[in-house]
Parts: sequence; structure tokens; C-alpha cells
Amino acid sequence: MTTTKIKFPSQKNPEFFIELKEIVNHYFDRTKKTRYGNYNMVIKAFVMFALYFGPYFLVLSGVIESFVGIFISWIVMGIGMAGMGMSVMHDAAHHAFSKHHAINDRIADSIYLLGGFPFNWKYQHNTLHHTYTNVTGKDEDIDPGSILRLSPHEPLLKAHKFQHLYAWFLYALMTVSWVTDKDFAQLKRYKDTGVKASGRFSYTGLFLILIAAKLIYYGIFIVVPILFFPVAWYWSIVMFFAMHLTGGFILTVVFQTAHVVPSSEYPLPDKDGMMENNWAVHQLMTTSDFAPKNKVLSWYVGGLNYQVEHHLFPNICHVHYGKISKFVKETAEKYSLPYHVESNFIKAVIQHGRMLKRLSRLS
Repeated sequence: MTTTKIKFPSQKNPEFFIELKEIVNHYFDRTKKTRYGNYNMVIKAFVMFALYFGPYFLVLSGVIESFVGIFISWIVMGIGMAGMGMSVMHDAAHHAFSKHHAINDRIADSIYLLGGFPFNWKYQHNTLHHTYTNVTGKDEDIDPGSILRLSPHEPLLKAHKFQHLYAWFLYALMTVSWVTDKDFAQLKRYKDTGVKASGRFSYTGLFLILIAAKLIYYGIFIVVPILFFPVAWYWSIVMFFAMHLTGGFILTVVFQTAHVVPSSEYPLPDKDGMMENNWAVHQLMTTSDFAPKNKVLSWYVGGLNYQVEHHLFPNICHVHYGKISKFVKETAEKYSLPYHVESNFIKAVIQHGRMLKRLSRLS
């Protein structure tokens, strides 16, 4: 991660975002709707929590006893884990779930239950990814290490020739990395580069919290199943990884199909650290929507199929993105700016695969 200070020219073509914000503000004033979550978000939080922990307690209580039933339960937990991350935790981390910051903070802390660490995730996602989307050296979402090339500005290795084939297997390991080494390595890197990951805790304090969080997580999802689930201990470990492979694959594919696609650009700053476009236009250039008419998918992924809207208005709850998308599209067209969207999720995944193949060659 580069420590170079990057700036966006706020005075360059600001009309698009000024007008769009006025339209969106007028929409909420006119309809008297809150920008935050409504009762649907509360229902969704309970559903996703039940999807994640329901199977766990059904097995623990002996309601589900068969090997196949237990294995399926872990897979369902993986689906629920991804759903909690995308639909509940994500909005709360952006302070969009509730108007009360304390509620947002507590719900955002549910990432502990997914095996993650909120202090790292908020900095990587809220600060780096949302500010410097697709900027090589800043956006860690396009920097998974040398094993994958997700930016045309990264070195091309021989192994990348086949990344469009093997990337999907690595995507499934995303949350496995969370629960093992990533958080520790990431926190140390932030310390070494002078990043202030918390205003309340020192880095020693953060490391102690991280260790405690991991131990509690391992206790819940590894130790308890080994001791009390009616399968051999090694099957509990296999099923634990099956849960993470399921959840990790879903999470990574949903996020990557919004930014690593042929329509997305990878702008770089000039020698003075200045980007070409202002921040809002930059988001249009680097982000893509998909499946805007698929209400079931949109419900499950927490509106992340409306990534353009989310990047422009991260502090507005995703339940409003369907309506806001019309304003964004019309305003972008008015100013002759791009508005990227794929009609369905399958097409978006195919486009991501094509981009992986394109990036496996020199551009």
C-alpha cells in the first residue's frame, strides 16, 4: 500500500454531483422517508442472523443429527454468513443501518461473528476502497497479492496466464484468510505505515482485542462443534471450512463483479498526486451495477448490485438504492458521464471472468 497522498480536483466539473445530491435530498424531503434502514432492515437482520446461527443451534440441540443434515447446516451457515456481511454489517459499518451511531457500531461489530476484525475492515473498506476505488497502490480490494493480477498497473507474472481459471478457487478462501492470518498481517502493516486504525485504542490494545476475538470465534465455531456436534472432530473442521468456502466465494464474487470488469477504469494520479476526475465522477468510471431488476438478489446481497449508488451515497441505506438508481442514471446521462450496468448477475460474473483473462496479459 502506497503512502502517497492522493487528491481529487473538487472544482473540476462539480455540477454532476451537486445536482444529483439536490435531487436525492429532494426525494427524501418530498417522500418524508428516512435515509436509514426501515422495518425491512430489522426483519432482514433477524432473518440473516437466524440463517447463520439457526442451523448451528439446531445441530447443537440435537434436532439435526444426521451427517448429511449437519453438513448442509454448515453450508446454510455459510450462506447466512455472507448475507449478514452484505445485508446487515455492511450498512451498519457505513452508519446507514440506523440514525443512532451506537446501534450502527454494535451491528457493525457483528463482523467479529464472521471471523473479521472491524478496525481493519472499516479502514480498508470505508476509507481506502470507497475513497480510492480501483486506484492501484491504495485500494486493497484490487491488491490480493502477487497470486492474482486485478489491476493493469500491477506486474504481470507467468502464473497469471491461468488466473481466469484459478481465481474462483482463491475467492472461496477470502474469509478463511480473515480467520487465520490476514487480520494480524494487516494490522501490523497499518502500524508500520502510520495508519491510525482506532481513535480509542493503541496498537497494542488492538492486537490484544484481535487475539481475544479470534480465540472466542474459534471457541464458538471450532471447539464447541468438536466437543458437542455428533460427528468426528475432523469432520467438524472440514465442515467449518466448507462454511467459509461458501461464504467467502459469495462475498468475493459479489464485490469483484462491481469493479473488476471491462467497463471499469483504473485511473492513476499524476506526479503531484492529483487524480484526473473529481471523486464522484471517479466512482462512475470505476464501478458497475448489475441485475437491477432482480429483487430477490438485491435483497440478499444488501443492494450491492447497486454499487454505483452505494459508492456515491454510502451513508444511505441500501433499501433506497433501487429508487436512487433512476436519479443517478438520468443525471449521469445529462452530463454525458458513464453509467455502467449489467442486466443480470450471470452476465456480470462472465464480464468479471473476461476481465481476469484480459488482465492475464499485457494491456
